[in-house]
Amino acid sequence: MSQPTTEGTPGRLPLPEFVALAAMLMALNALAIDIMLPALPLISEDYALASPNDQQLVVICYLLGFGASQLVYGPLTDRYGRRPVLFLSLICYAIAGVACVLAPSFEWLLAARAFQGASAGGSRVIAVSAARDQYSGRTMARVMSLVMMVFMSAPILAPWFGQMLMQVMDWRGIFWSLAAFGVVMFVWVLLRLPETLPADRRSPLNPASVFGNYRKVASTRETLGYTFASGLMFSAMMSYISSSEQIYHDVYDTGDWFPLWFAGAAFAMSASNLINSRLVERLGMRRLAHAALIGLVAVCLVHFLIALQGPVPFPLFYSLILLEFFLMGFQGPNYNAIAMEPLGRLAGSGAALMGFASSFVSAIIGGLIARTFDGSLTPILFGHVIVTSLALAAVALTERGRLMTSQARD
Repeated sequence: MSQPTTEGTPGRLPLPEFVALAAMLMALNALAIDIMLPALPLISEDYALASPNDQQLVVICYLLGFGASQLVYGPLTDRYGRRPVLFLSLICYAIAGVACVLAPSFEWLLAARAFQGASAGGSRVIAVSAARDQYSGRTMARVMSLVMMVFMSAPILAPWFGQMLMQVMDWRGIFWSLAAFGVVMFVWVLLRLPETLPADRRSPLNPASVFGNYRKVASTRETLGYTFASGLMFSAMMSYISSSEQIYHDVYDTGDWFPLWFAGAAFAMSASNLINSRLVERLGMRRLAHAALIGLVAVCLVHFLIALQGPVPFPLFYSLILLEFFLMGFQGPNYNAIAMEPLGRLAGSGAALMGFASSFVSAIIGGLIARTFDGSLTPILFGHVIVTSLALAAVALTERGRLMTSQARD
């Protein structure tokens, strides 16, 4: 069993504060997505969009910027340390919020959203890198489970907050709030977060070094396999998030209750994150993640087969969605820990590649699935079956068929 390690780190925050800070850094991303969901119909109306599915681009463009930028942040943070790169990321995040407010057209809004996503990419990379700087193995999986549990407060509260803001101002007020949150996080990091990457563990920044580091990361079997599986699995989540406003309003006509139903999925993931944090050091990352992934494929298949028979009653649809998200909650923290474990000083590049897969790849595939929405659940649920099955195949290939078996580093 892995033990906590500082690996030469000169100092670190108390665990509760580090968990809260890392969770809020990652929440910059979740807030920028989920707080927008109640506003999408108003944005569509204001910009006179030709198709209701076009409103999904406000989410998809953000995710594309978020995913692609992490490949840049990884080498930067491995060279210059975590703090200076994080400062740049947070400043740009606040500026991007203002740019969204001032966007004169839908195309400009999409460009500003991509920039906002690109800005937030640094916070995700550095949150995971800083965790790996200080912890490893099952201990890192436990820490990341706690981070994810706190982080899930963002998707629980964000739609409610967005809907409340729209009671007193138009949808542009949401972007003012995101800019303000970026400033708050900048101050917190400035005052409290120590540098977690000592100078003697930093990597040079030149094309040969950057591509060499990514080649080492991509040639690490666990890292490559779980990165690919992560991108596939989160495609199912992204397709649900992108189309959720249409599902709950157009298919089930939930009206103003949308934030409540949306929050349920976040509660389900938070519950599994808590359970994972309690069990992972005893049972191991692989046992928990693999068992949950097999269950996830089964639930997605059952949900799709039910949808083929006709409209799915809301209680049944919602119960199965909650179960899907509960099982997904066992994947992220464990995938991150398994993929990052062999990387050591390449933590920044590893976190960047993982973030790229779980954001950029899932944005493309999840966006394509979401755009198949035709007023019924069937095409989206079919997409869920495909991507989760491929994720299971990727994990099985990575582990050479030995699923749910602890290994020396696990």
